[in-house]
Amino acid sequence: MSGWPQCQGDPNGTEPGAMGQRGNGTGRAVEGCSAVSVAFPLTMMITGIVGNALAMLLVSRSYRTKESRRKRSFLLCIGSLALTDLVGQLLTSPIVISVYLSNRAWDAVDPSGHLCAFFGFSMTVFGLCPLFIASAMAVERTLAIRAPHWYASHMKTRVTKTVLLGIWLAVFAFALLPIAGLGQYTLQWPGTWCFIGIGDSRLTGSLFASTFAGLGLLSLVVTVACNLATIEALASRCRTKATVSHSSKRWGRIAMETLIQLLGIMCVLSACWSPLLITMLKMVFSHTSFEHCKSFSGEAQSSGLHKECNFFLTAVRLASLNQILDPWVYLLLRKILLQKFCQAASAVSKCSNNEWKERSITLSEEIRRTTA
Repeated sequence: MSGWPQCQGDPNGTEPGAMGQRGNGTGRAVEGCSAVSVAFPLTMMITGIVGNALAMLLVSRSYRTKESRRKRSFLLCIGSLALTDLVGQLLTSPIVISVYLSNRAWDAVDPSGHLCAFFGFSMTVFGLCPLFIASAMAVERTLAIRAPHWYASHMKTRVTKTVLLGIWLAVFAFALLPIAGLGQYTLQWPGTWCFIGIGDSRLTGSLFASTFAGLGLLSLVVTVACNLATIEALASRCRTKATVSHSSKRWGRIAMETLIQLLGIMCVLSACWSPLLITMLKMVFSHTSFEHCKSFSGEAQSSGLHKECNFFLTAVRLASLNQILDPWVYLLLRKILLQKFCQAASAVSKCSNNEWKERSITLSEEIRRTTA
């Protein structure tokens, strides 16, 4: 889910854009905003592409090593997550940026509405797929830690591939429902991106939007519950090994890395996705929409309606940010940055110890000379 809406309003207080069905508003691509504002989403897109590409490279290298045979299911999940995030960014972010930079109405760029439908479809697919893959990874780690014997005998890479393929196919089929008439993808304020029509008055539209939010929240709950169960098992096993095993230091280091990673996963997923999913459910059940965002007057700019529109944009941006943070939290933070930090800390500590030893030797020699 990489579409990154631009500019929250016209600095001159005029109409900033449109939200609603195709043809129901001006759909202006936020006239009056400076080109500097594009630098931020462009930087974020490049950062996400680089991070996911590095994650896929590290996964492919680790997957081929003999030492990683027991972790191949987990590596497959990480690689699939990185690939999904990468494809999502490549499909949606360039559209948002190009429409905004062209300074043209979306209807002028997409008179048929097919691009809007494709964009909304991509946002739905690459929004739900990472959430479901994250849940699959959480379940996989829980089984590996809490039921290692069952995991070793039943959890084969073939099973992991089947689960991942099932996730992709199920989400693709779900995202095609609006194209089949069950729901709708509509232009969103400020007219530079498309997503699920939350304000759709039809029952099928409300049902589709609430199902998307419900599935997203369900995956978050599964991920958090499984990660908490894994953390509890790691902490318990770490205490046991500290008393009976001579390799407790190494186990403690691995357990601490895993604990930090799992905590990071929960914090990132919850912070990035909860605002958007909860807002969508709130809008569906209260039968409200953001149609008012398309016609701000100077007085309305300071009203609560404007704040609601900006909050929705912020929620979408946070969800998009998750794709950028995923590779760093799941893999790169643990495999590269943490190791580099430990190496640097070890080098600094070693240099400090050597320097202290040299000073101690010099001081001892001076004392001996003075005594002689």
